[in-house]
Amino acid sequence: MKAVVQRVKRAAVHTGGACVGRTGPGMLVYLGVMRGDGSAQAEALARRIAGFRFFADATGRMNLAAAEARAGALVVSQFTLAADGRKGRRPSFDRAAPPEEARGLYEHFVEVLSATGIPTETGRFGAMMEVECVVDGPVTFVLEET
Repeated sequence: MKAVVQRVKRAAVHTGGACVGRTGPGMLVYLGVMRGDGSAQAEALARRIAGFRFFADATGRMNLAAAEARAGALVVSQFTLAADGRKGRRPSFDRAAPPEEARGLYEHFVEVLSATGIPTETGRFGAMMEVECVVDGPVTFVLEET
């Protein structure tokens, strides 16, 4: 399982002309589910992100986790994180989990993240989405759980 996590001032996701999820100050999490991932990876990555200290404390140092910073989360499914672009000019998505498996693990990840006390909203799994965000920093991390 792979996530791109950005610290944001705000983020929103739209589909079909409607806003389906948003967050104020917090994090935008793009989540990719790989073949072979299971609930253990979803739980471990959600807890890791929840405890990841990349929000500024009173001195401006990245020393606070999301709950300590009263930050929210917007989680967006992103199968393209499974892409392999090492050969040719077209990415291969063979490493991506099939949609029916990925949906369940995506939803499980969201449940675990939300259970940590972080207000969590989502995009719409499998939909074409427009994601807008104002990145804070910029602060962006790529985290993986295998």
